[in-house]
Amino acid sequence: MEAVEDIVILGAGIAGLTTSLGLHRLGIRSLVLESSENLRVTGFAFTTWSNAWRALDTIGVGDSLRQQHQKLHSIVVTSTASGKASSERQLKSTERKYGERELRCVKRKLLLEALEKELPIGTVRYSSKVVSIEESGYFKLVHLADGTILKTKVLIGCDGVNSVVAKWLGFKAPAFAGRSAIRGYSDFKCSHGFEPKFLQFFGKGVRSGFIPCDDQTIYWFFTWTPSRQDDQELEENPAMMKQFVLRKLHALPNQIKAVVENTALDSIISSPLRYRNPWELLWGNISKGNVCVAGDALHPMTPDLGQGGCAALEDGIVLARCIAEALKTKERAGEEDERIEMGLRRYAKERRWRSFELVSTAYVVGSIQQSEGKMMNFLRDRILPGFLAWLLTKKADFDCGKLCIS
Repeated sequence: MEAVEDIVILGAGIAGLTTSLGLHRLGIRSLVLESSENLRVTGFAFTTWSNAWRALDTIGVGDSLRQQHQKLHSIVVTSTASGKASSERQLKSTERKYGERELRCVKRKLLLEALEKELPIGTVRYSSKVVSIEESGYFKLVHLADGTILKTKVLIGCDGVNSVVAKWLGFKAPAFAGRSAIRGYSDFKCSHGFEPKFLQFFGKGVRSGFIPCDDQTIYWFFTWTPSRQDDQELEENPAMMKQFVLRKLHALPNQIKAVVENTALDSIISSPLRYRNPWELLWGNISKGNVCVAGDALHPMTPDLGQGGCAALEDGIVLARCIAEALKTKERAGEEDERIEMGLRRYAKERRWRSFELVSTAYVVGSIQQSEGKMMNFLRDRILPGFLAWLLTKKADFDCGKLCIS
């Protein structure tokens, strides 16, 4: 069976839903194909910086999410190698190029639900696994596992690190960063007693962070350089993951360890950290004809800046704007297919350097934080805590623009 759709988006994650909602706000219909049976909430939560809140406000879901998540007042970075006092950076609204500084830890499930709720019924089609992409003149044919073939004018890959669309565009599979992450979500069912602060600890080859989402829940992460034995022992075994993290964090305050101890086994996951080679982002095909990629399909990055989800929101706004300009500006020279191609090229140009900057900076920061050695420990203890807190807020000082057509 063959059906025709003007715009097909692969993946109902942050980038896919944001792009679809952005297009909807501009009066353009799209179809989102999601391979799973329902919304994917793997990862539990993510840090949402000022740049992400500007994007969320642009598509009209910022205020509802603010009501459900606690605003953080500061970033506290502590070296566990030296035991020296923490560096704390206040998140004041001053010193900002684009307005107020804002940081919250947003539950992924609530974000995706907020985005989907604003879309027309039927926009997201679940259990729609893409098996191949084929060209048919200017159109693209998207083949699904159930035998359905969708013919589309615009194909957007928001299908994650293992993106079918990124592979079609010529991108290599994301590289292993040499580190892995264990993530958890702890629900205390009552007040957890933590102040609204982003707590980070690093040293002795590991890095961890603890971030309140609201008065009752805390999201946490732990990254390390795994051995082959670690991979074999921890894979698909949440109980061992939990004990492994507790052993590594034995020197941290009891209040911090209690967060891990309180985490239910079905709220712990482990995954290798992967990233796009930054040079691929500079020279690769972010778009080609009427096809492009966004979100993790474009810029998979290590979590060391907390900008992966934020950048996906930026992508969605920019992409929706560029497509709408191409489709609605009839007086522009050229046929519709030429205007679409120009619009996607404009999107690629706007996102190329931003993606390169975030991926490369995150990789370098993560490598430094988890490196060992006397000289590295000295530099890290003296310089990195304050610098890291500054860098995290600096990379969030960005505005992807509004949903308006020039």
